[in-house]
Amino acid sequence: MSEVPIPALRPDEALVRVKAAAFNRRDWWIRQGKYGGLKFPIVLGSDGAGIAEQVGAHHHSSWIGREVIINPSLAWGESEAFQGQAFQILGLPQDGTFAEYVRVPVANLHEKPAHLSFEEAAALPLGGLTAYRALFSRAALKAGERVLVAGVGGGVATFALQWAAHAGAAVYVTSGTAAKIEKAVTIGAKDGALYTDDNWRQQLQEKAGGFDVIVDSALGEGFAQHLDLANPGGRIVFFGGTAGNIPALNARKIFWKQLSLLGTTMGSPADFADMLAFVNQHGIKPVIDSIYPLEDAERALRLMDNSAQFGKIVLRIA
Repeated sequence: MSEVPIPALRPDEALVRVKAAAFNRRDWWIRQGKYGGLKFPIVLGSDGAGIAEQVGAHHHSSWIGREVIINPSLAWGESEAFQGQAFQILGLPQDGTFAEYVRVPVANLHEKPAHLSFEEAAALPLGGLTAYRALFSRAALKAGERVLVAGVGGGVATFALQWAAHAGAAVYVTSGTAAKIEKAVTIGAKDGALYTDDNWRQQLQEKAGGFDVIVDSALGEGFAQHLDLANPGGRIVFFGGTAGNIPALNARKIFWKQLSLLGTTMGSPADFADMLAFVNQHGIKPVIDSIYPLEDAERALRLMDNSAQFGKIVLRIA
């Protein structure tokens, strides 16, 4: 813990007193020194919720005193299809939410969903946004389709399970532990398979047949199996590559089955607004693994060392 000055505002910015923040795998990678554009010192944290205390000169004071949730997707740009050159994620290179105060563009403030606590709201932004864009803006998920979420337990994958289930899809999962599959079933999954089993693909084919949408955040050798698991016309959407790169793929399966491989990152302002509307409409609460005080942030981050968590790790900021 260290003392830093309260940030000064630009005319288009707001100062938020942070009540709760949450970890993402991004914060873990930055702490490992394995993330692009590193700079130090830096206040980490992309996810946060709190109370708007000041706004810059360009904005009306109607935000002051309101409970807010922060969209961490900064300067997305003009196109819905992709982020622009100036795009950044809150928490590097701009100081983030693991502090008592954070400055963000006023345009990135949204009203905190009334049914969520500050801790629940803080769990939502980065992971919820990434999963929402992946499923709906990119993969165009429809009710009644079958979805496979690979590596459930991580923040984005767990949101993908929740979003897809609430959208009326039949959701199946993979995980490294049986306990995580059991937990996934309690929040809407139909069933799952251990990706540590040699025959995990066959298990899923027996349980579900095939999948219309496959959500993957790891890549690695297992990615090739998705071509067999995908139904004709299927969409395989991915973000991140914690298990490596995409292996050699049989392109004939891709063109003969009319498959789409879709890359995605974060989301646009419209995606974020749509996600919040979806959360409010369905009364969804994020899955929280654990809550720690800010001074225990380092101990909380260590939970990610072996991916033991299910859902989000949250910091309560006094």
